[in-house]
Amino acid sequence: MSTVDAPVSELREQLEAAERHEFRIALRTLLMQPLLPATDERFPAVRRQATALREWFSREAGWSVQVDRSHARLRKTPARLSDSTRGARARPGDPPFSRRRYVLLCLALAALEGEERQTALGRLADRIVSSVAADEELAAAGVRFTLQTRDERRDLVAVARLLLAAQVLRRVDGDETAYVTGAGDALYAVDRSALAGMLATRRPPTTVDAHHLDDRLAAITEEPVPDTPDARNRAIRQRLTRRLLDDAVLAYDELDAAELAYLTSQRARILGAITSATGLVAEVRAEGIALLDDRGDVTDQRLPEDGTDGHLTLLLAEHLAGVLRERPGAVVAVEELEAHTATLAGRHARYWRKDATDPANAPGLTADAVARLAALDLVVVTADGVLPRPPIARYAIAAPTVPPPLQLFGQDPP
Repeated sequence: MSTVDAPVSELREQLEAAERHEFRIALRTLLMQPLLPATDERFPAVRRQATALREWFSREAGWSVQVDRSHARLRKTPARLSDSTRGARARPGDPPFSRRRYVLLCLALAALEGEERQTALGRLADRIVSSVAADEELAAAGVRFTLQTRDERRDLVAVARLLLAAQVLRRVDGDETAYVTGAGDALYAVDRSALAGMLATRRPPTTVDAHHLDDRLAAITEEPVPDTPDARNRAIRQRLTRRLLDDAVLAYDELDAAELAYLTSQRARILGAITSATGLVAEVRAEGIALLDDRGDVTDQRLPEDGTDGHLTLLLAEHLAGVLRERPGAVVAVEELEAHTATLAGRHARYWRKDATDPANAPGLTADAVARLAALDLVVVTADGVLPRPPIARYAIAAPTVPPPLQLFGQDPP
């Protein structure tokens, strides 16, 4: 190689490395925020990498990517339709959406389809109230919404804030807090492109005749059944990739025989494709696989975490890990965990927030902590209590062991 070629080769390597780095950032961004507005500082990288992102997600996970001037949308199909542990949140510190908030979100999206370029929160509320009152099926399902209580107005505000975060709505004037107190209203501009991107299903829900929730979820996410061995293997690989990307832990005992056999033979190929593209680190154990996020920018649930709630969650994880070690397969009664929470509150009263030390709040604190552990696939909540899963063993604390002193040659032990 001539002296002229050397700098050109180095420059090419640097450009390729920069391209790979930008692709990784763009991919991680869409994993964390599947509906990304153009105002996000990471959007230009996603737009430049749009073609590569489409190819990778389509090949590895069977997901599609759409990028236009206003938004980027990763249309994900969950690998587990039954997972309800990670509900939507209007803001990071807010509680997850309740059943009523999800209903209001769907009704708000339907109402916005008929709105002009701008709408007010009060007008949106009136249309939702009218929809609920006129729908006999909602009434039969026990859905009530009249805006007569502050809790109902808070639910509506949570929906508005979620739509603001997705930039389906853009605040023009006013404030949601004023609406809750009855002192004012909020005016929004509607982004129709973002509104259209909210729905990510294989078929429109209005074309589904099933009534049961599980059947409706299966219908709107149904994919063509592969009819060749290669296509079936590709479908299995994509299901496994979805689990690895979306779930905290891929447990072997949750896979069917075909999935487990494919993963056993193709584990290196699947993990190699994911870790190379995302930068996540694979941790392979006897019970399953977890992808670790050492940067923390594609993680929605963390453990350990700062604050009273985070500390309690870690301590309950430690307690449940001890139960798993001493009583494998045992289900821990909720009352036992609540009593342990009360004990911990007394022990750490000096450091925890004041309301956490009130014994009356132990059930709520325990329920929140268990929900976090379930979202991390560390426990399973059953009708009888809480079942610790093997991955929780990483939070067990064992008694320290002291090695024996070194012996010199020819010296008798003490």
